[in-house]
Amino acid sequence: MARVAEQPLLMWRQKQSRPTPNGDTTPMPVMTTPLEPRAALAPAARREGMVAVTIIERVSSPDGRVSRPGRVFAWLGALLFGASLAYFLFSYAITYGENQQTTPLGTAIAWDLALFTLFALHHSVFARERVRSLVARTVPAALERSFYVWIASLLLIAVCALWRPVTGAAWSIAAPLGWLMYGVLGLGVWISIRSAQAIDVWELAGVRQVTNPNAQISNPNAQLEFKTTGPYGVVRHPIYLGWFLMVFGVPVMTGTRLVFAVVSCLYLLIAIPLEERTLRRTTDGRYDAYIRFVRWKLFPGIY
Repeated sequence: MARVAEQPLLMWRQKQSRPTPNGDTTPMPVMTTPLEPRAALAPAARREGMVAVTIIERVSSPDGRVSRPGRVFAWLGALLFGASLAYFLFSYAITYGENQQTTPLGTAIAWDLALFTLFALHHSVFARERVRSLVARTVPAALERSFYVWIASLLLIAVCALWRPVTGAAWSIAAPLGWLMYGVLGLGVWISIRSAQAIDVWELAGVRQVTNPNAQISNPNAQLEFKTTGPYGVVRHPIYLGWFLMVFGVPVMTGTRLVFAVVSCLYLLIAIPLEERTLRRTTDGRYDAYIRFVRWKLFPGIY
């Protein structure tokens, strides 16, 4: 711990610091915190207005900002994220609504199951501590979320494009009762959008981390704030609830849609307890308090 003059309070550039590839200099990153009590300082130090300084050993850039290529990478990832969701909606609404089959039933279902399992595995793999540590060593902290968004979005597009059609239909509801199913679908879309807004959709897409240096934290779980407003005050996983309503809220449930809906929702049911176990272990009791406040995981009054 070293002491420096309280003025200036912000970071300053070292005249003899290491040059960067762009020809400028790298500032010494410091964080100033007033000493308490100030009487602990020597009289000379009190006259000079000294404060304690903690040297931050690892920073991705001199002032917390991300390089231009990094920002471009994050914004392109966000666009890809939106494009992958749009492509899924198009595929589910249009392509999967066609009653056709090009491969044997058993082969198509096995292929679709394996395909979605591959998509689901990347969530589990990236949740492992060893993989997260490896990513942290190779990817700048501000781009970790964007790196994940790129992989997830590309995999979702691949799943939708390679999904094998399955013939038949589980149900077909004509109007006007069929309109009620569209209402269920619309409710699912609204819940998903409302829930994403509550947790900051830009942070979810990996953009907030590159536009706001304060969003760059080494341990994301250390500062998690669990929302209790809007859908998060009703169930603990409202985005998953929205997904259930979207994939099952269709008046015509073709075989292709049914396989996609069942497989994807089955994965969510498996993932929820695993995700909650990790949150309870890594949030120092905050998620336990959230569980006591919001009782239901997915369906109010049921589960």
